[in-house]
This record gives sequence, C-alpha cells and structure tokens, in this order.
Amino acid sequence: MTGYYDSHDSASADDAERPAAEHGMSRRQLIRHAGWFGGAVVLTVASGEVISHIADSREPDSMTPAGATAAANSSLRFVQVSDSHIGFQGPANTDVVGSFTEAINQVNSLGFRPDFVMHSGDLTHLSTAGQFDQVKQMLTGMRTDRVFTVPGEHDSIGDAGRAYRKTFGMGTLGDGWYSFDTHGVHFIALVNTLSLEKLGHLGNDQIDFVRKDIAGLSSDTPIVVFSHIPLFAMYPKWGWSTDDALKVIALLRRFSSVTCLNGHVHQLFTKTDGNITFHSATTTAYPLPKPGRAPAPTPQVVPARQLKDALGIRTVGYRQGDRELAIKDQRLA
Repeated sequence: MTGYYDSHDSASADDAERPAAEHGMSRRQLIRHAGWFGGAVVLTVASGEVISHIADSREPDSMTPAGATAAANSSLRFVQVSDSHIGFQGPANTDVVGSFTEAINQVNSLGFRPDFVMHSGDLTHLSTAGQFDQVKQMLTGMRTDRVFTVPGEHDSIGDAGRAYRKTFGMGTLGDGWYSFDTHGVHFIALVNTLSLEKLGHLGNDQIDFVRKDIAGLSSDTPIVVFSHIPLFAMYPKWGWSTDDALKVIALLRRFSSVTCLNGHVHQLFTKTDGNITFHSATTTAYPLPKPGRAPAPTPQVVPARQLKDALGIRTVGYRQGDRELAIKDQRLA
C-alpha cells in the first residue's frame, strides 16, 4: 500500500494515489510528458527566493495565485519541507518548533493549496515518541490533504526506525519505502538512512522494489524520487552520498525525465547528470557548513538576523501539457 500521513484524516486517497500494483491499467492511461525534468536548469535569485527553471522557458503562471486558480484542474503543485529536527536544543537554533511553525505558515500563505507536502526526513532530532507526536500534530496545520514523509537518520536513533514507522509508516513496504502516481507523474519514496556505516544505503530489497515498481512504466513517464540522503556523491567524506545509489540510478536511466529531491545537507545544491537532476533542499532548523569548509557537518551558529536566510521551504509546480518545471526555494526571511 502507498504510505502517507493524511493531515485531514481522510478515509481514503483517490485512485490516482493508490499503489501501482492495484491499478496497472490506470497507470497506462496516465498522460505522459516527455522531458518534464530534462534540459538545463537555471538558478536565479529574486526577492529572497532561489528560483530554478528549464532554460529558455517562461516562468509558469501556475505558481502565482491567479495562475493557480486558472490551472487548478490541470496542474500539479506540491511542497517539500525538510530537516525540522524537532527536539533539537542548541545555539544554532534555540526554537526549532518556532521556525518549523513559520515554515508551516509559509506553506499556508503560498496562495494555492498544495496537492501534497513531502517532508524529506529528520522530522525529529532524537526519534522519541514525544517528538514524533509533536511533529505529527504540527503537520496537521498544513493546508493540504496529504503529507508524505521519508525518514532521516535522526528518525531512526536506537530502534532502526520502528518508532518512525509506527507514526508515519502505515501502508509502506519494508523499512518504509513506497510509490504513488498523481497528475501523470510517478513518485518513489526511498529510505537510505538505515544500515548506515558512513554513507547512505538502500539495500537489495529496496533496489528490487524499485526495479519491479518501474518495470511497467513507459520511458516517457516523469519520475520524481524522494530520499533523505543524496543519491549522488555530493560529499562522501561527510557521508553526503548513498553507497549503492548507482544501482537505482541505472534503473532510471531509461526515463527521459527524472528528478531526485533530498534533504540531509541543510542547504541548496543542484546537480544534473544526463536525464537526471538532483536537488538538495534547505532546512527549517539550522544551517550546516558547505562541503569541506569545516572539520565536520555540525550545526552552524550564525547571527540571529541571518538564521532565517538559511531556512526555508521548496515549492514545485507543473502544468500538464507544458514542458515547464518551476522549483522555488523560498527562504523564511
């Protein structure tokens, strides 16, 4: 079954979000959009936002309130939040609950209702039952019908992720992985924060899941992959990579458009490798140093007025029938 946390206690998701094994026919009927995530990605900064879009394409109006209304029936709009670290106590951020609350308020003030929100891991800092309950309650404040999650390593301390799965893993497979379809797009949520030595790790069972999950998909199906730790070698010295990710990447090479979205590194980073684009997200808790600019990836203390510049949320918009991708990384400042 597809696993997600329903922030409004809905009885069920519609057929588009049911697991692929249950509705192979509907998957074949999904509209295919080649090249959704292909092409060069351009990063610009405007009004405190880092905006990425496909080169030589106009900014989709579906990301504006007026455009969102006009394209409501044909567009996909979702939000990624990451690394809230509820339970963290330290000078890098003395109020992670407050900053996560601000992030939730920012989601609720976007001018459109996201189709879903994905939290890409480290929901908690110490994976206690109380911290998971607190995050769950806070997520109910999101103005969206569905909140999906993947675990971070901080969500698996001491119990191999059992407390996380008890709270957020209902209906998932294995250690918490799953997939779903919506708006003609196939989403895969992976767990690479267990069996850690230094790098992230997926394991053979999860790689087999991906192989079977995508076997029936046409090569022009847009694919989005969520994980906590990057699926590319961002900085292996600090564990910012996944040791067996290339096995999954090889399976995805046949698709014309693939985007991988991760958290973990607490900063924005984009890498394009052929048909696959990787986007690391920022955090709602505290900044980490840029790769190699400190002895270790420990929480960074910045002047209080600068903290919100390092924190934020990500919105992603796509309208069926267009070849346009809009990713906006918006700061809390």
